[in-house]
Amino acid sequence: MDAEFHLDVALIHHPVVNRHGEIIGSAVTNLDLHDIARASKTFGVSSYWVVTPYPLQQELAAGIVGHWTEGYGGVADSDRAAALALIKIRSSLAEVIDEMTRRHDGRRPKVVATSAASSGEKRVSFAALRQEIISERMPVLLLFGTAWGLAPEALDLADAMLPPIVGPGAYNHLSVRSAASIMLDRLLGRREEADQH
Repeated sequence: MDAEFHLDVALIHHPVVNRHGEIIGSAVTNLDLHDIARASKTFGVSSYWVVTPYPLQQELAAGIVGHWTEGYGGVADSDRAAALALIKIRSSLAEVIDEMTRRHDGRRPKVVATSAASSGEKRVSFAALRQEIISERMPVLLLFGTAWGLAPEALDLADAMLPPIVGPGAYNHLSVRSAASIMLDRLLGRREEADQH
């Protein structure tokens, strides 16, 4: 895949919902920062936005990123430093969309939500979105929710929604890190059969 593309990822910590459907803010975790950053770097994501309005959570995230990009960690593990350098910490999803719009000369990104729940609303297939990203060069912002998923007010900002990742059985509780890696592979991963033609 040699064509230039523009896909950003946003991990939303607020507004998300808990198991009762109540709107909450979730905590930033070290694992989510590291693993989604590494997946993002592997698949050529432009920026990995970490969205939390809470100053202490922003400081925590910035401290982890700083250790691996500016401190000893950056010297000890340059690969991890390159991945975590993709992280940008912002207070709201609206702020991320505005910043991406400015980056793309006033062109608002297509905002695509993800969810473990099955929903037919605004559905876009992985194949169709892959085509838009790679062939049509559309800037896309892919949203991942923490806790029990994106709150309605975050989903309202989305233009489309990808289908959930499902296995053969009823159990459906992937970590957001696993779901992000699978989805990025489906959208941006190299396809050997296509490369052979």
